[in-house]
Amino acid sequence: MTAERIDGKVFAEGLRGRVSSAVAPFLAATGRRPGLAVVLVGEDPASQVYVGSKHKATVEAGMMSFEHRLPADTPEADLIALVERLNADETVDGILVQLPLPKHMRESAVIEAIDPDKDVDGFHIVNAGRLATGLPGLVPCTPLGCMMLLEDRLGRDLSGKSAVVIGRSNIVGKPMAQLLLAANATVTIAHSRTADLPAVVRGADIVVAAVGRPEMVRGDWLKPGAVVIDVGINRIAAPERGEGKTRLVGDVAYTEALETANAVTPVPGGVGPMTIAVLLRNTLVAAHRRAGLPAPEGL
Repeated sequence: MTAERIDGKVFAEGLRGRVSSAVAPFLAATGRRPGLAVVLVGEDPASQVYVGSKHKATVEAGMMSFEHRLPADTPEADLIALVERLNADETVDGILVQLPLPKHMRESAVIEAIDPDKDVDGFHIVNAGRLATGLPGLVPCTPLGCMMLLEDRLGRDLSGKSAVVIGRSNIVGKPMAQLLLAANATVTIAHSRTADLPAVVRGADIVVAAVGRPEMVRGDWLKPGAVVIDVGINRIAAPERGEGKTRLVGDVAYTEALETANAVTPVPGGVGPMTIAVLLRNTLVAAHRRAGLPAPEGL
């Protein structure tokens, strides 16, 4: 068996196009464009790249982009005060505080300061509770993007499917499991303390790997015909490319997985492009809810 490559880049481009098409009707109905505020504290190079990408994507979608860059030594109270001002700003529908924060700041306190209805990252405890209890809320971007790729492949109803999520983080693992449960899959959350992890994974029709360990999931761990979503982005040495060179790999041994699975997301080009596309989607949905409008179909 040779697995199909799940092209997250193509799917994300389609989602971004649908979001962009829905902005004009919102503008006509409300007299304004959806607005996303992104806050960056410090000068972490990777975070600066992410913030720049989010700004560009927001503008390309026809939305308003508000950037707030603060020095690394900004007091936590000042950051929370900024968040509270953004909560009260009627032009802002989504608030994203770029993580990680400097060590003197408590990420939990900053996240909890965000209005849950503007929490487009989906990290607020209220949104986590809404997801767990089946109520409408804002869902973390990466797991929702994974779910969209799965639904495109398998349909919205996963009744009869067995799913294993490897990883139990609040950002990916736990919300991913909740989304799979809501789609009627039978879900197991596995992690570093799971006994005989390969045997657990071999029973799964769906595998979502989100552990941050390069190529940990081997091809012989997989059930023939499984659908594999690889969330991992790991940089490893690539001496074959020259001295000091590196390359990106996922949490799944991709080449091996192609020999067993039915479909696999590559790294890069799989889950990664979905995250910003879903962020735009979440901002648009938040804007509609705040305006008392139904969310556009197809998102």
